[in-house]
Amino acid sequence: MSSAEQSKPLFRRVGERFRAILGTRALYIVNTYLPCLGAGIRVVNISPDATRFDVQMPLRPWNQNYFGTHFGGSLYAMCDPFFALILTENLGADFLVWDKSATIRFIQPGRGRVSARFEIPPEHIDQIREKANREGRVRVSFSAKVVDDKGEVVAEVDKLLSIRRKSAKRPSSQSPQHP
Repeated sequence: MSSAEQSKPLFRRVGERFRAILGTRALYIVNTYLPCLGAGIRVVNISPDATRFDVQMPLRPWNQNYFGTHFGGSLYAMCDPFFALILTENLGADFLVWDKSATIRFIQPGRGRVSARFEIPPEHIDQIREKANREGRVRVSFSAKVVDDKGEVVAEVDKLLSIRRKSAKRPSSQSPQHP
C-alpha cells in the first residue's frame, strides 16, 4: 500500500475498494458509518450516476431532544456529507472537495420520519469541473430541505464547498489540511 493510500481514512479506503467492485451501489456503505448509524440516518436511494442521494431518518429515543422532537445535531448530520460526496464521486481523483461552511435553519419541530434529497445535476458538475480547471479553485453553494412525511419543511441547510484540482498550488498561509 502506498503512503498516499495509507494517509486516507479507513472508511474512504474501504469505500473506494467496494466502489471499484460494486459501482454506485457501494456508496450505501454510508449507512454503516457510525455517526449515521447512531442517529438512524439511512441512505435509501442513490442515482446510478451518484448525482442524487435520498436520505431518511426516523424519530427514535436516541435522536430526539428534550422536547421529543428531532435533535438539531442529528438533522444536520443527516445533511452533512452528501453534496461533498456527490462532487467527490463525480469529479474524480484529480479534485479535492472540502466543506467550508454550513448553515442550518430550523423551520418547525421534526416529528416522525424526515427525509432530504441531495442532488447536483451532471451539467452543473461539468461547469464546476471546467471552472476548477480554469481557475484552480472554486467555491460553490448548495441548499437542501429536510421535510417530514407530509412534505412540510422541517429545516433548510446551506453548504459552501471548496473544490480544487489536486495539482493547484495552495497559498502559503493556508493549512495543507484544508483546501
